[in-house]
Amino acid sequence: MEFFCYHRDRRGSLPLRRELLRKHWSYMDRYAAEMIARGPTFAEDGGTPTGSLHILDLPDPAAARAFAFDEPNYQAGAYRDVLLRRWHNTLGRTMWDFPGGRRGGNRYLVLGLGAGRAADLALPSDRDELIAYGPLSSDDGAAWLGTAALVRASDPDEARAVLTPDRYADVEVHNWAFGGPPE
Repeated sequence: MEFFCYHRDRRGSLPLRRELLRKHWSYMDRYAAEMIARGPTFAEDGGTPTGSLHILDLPDPAAARAFAFDEPNYQAGAYRDVLLRRWHNTLGRTMWDFPGGRRGGNRYLVLGLGAGRAADLALPSDRDELIAYGPLSSDDGAAWLGTAALVRASDPDEARAVLTPDRYADVEVHNWAFGGPPE
């Protein structure tokens, strides 16, 4: 089962995140085989972290909750909340398989929060710039709750266009970067 986990930073948590960076990476390394995508989101300045995204293939919702809530930054209070949902890997690959590589161009997390009937279940026709893409659902997979995509785009508006705008209660676009220790 694939899960989307987005920890949102608490205001003023940057010093704590810096202090815990090695513990965070060490914790994530324990899940390397299960990882589909990972990386920080940033404020408009491109440098201030606003959250931490992880998409993983785990055995069940209990394992996903353990992953999300045992994470060192979460345990230390660096995050204000966690969005944890089932996710379907529509592209069938990891971010490391993205043909565009980890550098070059602007990268975004596009998060469409569902409203009503499911939307954007099929891949967009222009998928060359998609790093990861898939629907969000309830723990049992029965209810559609939205869509999440990682995309390379020229700007936030182009990134947002990957989703059908009038089909969501809200669409968030966050600056995002490939995660993990520096190479």
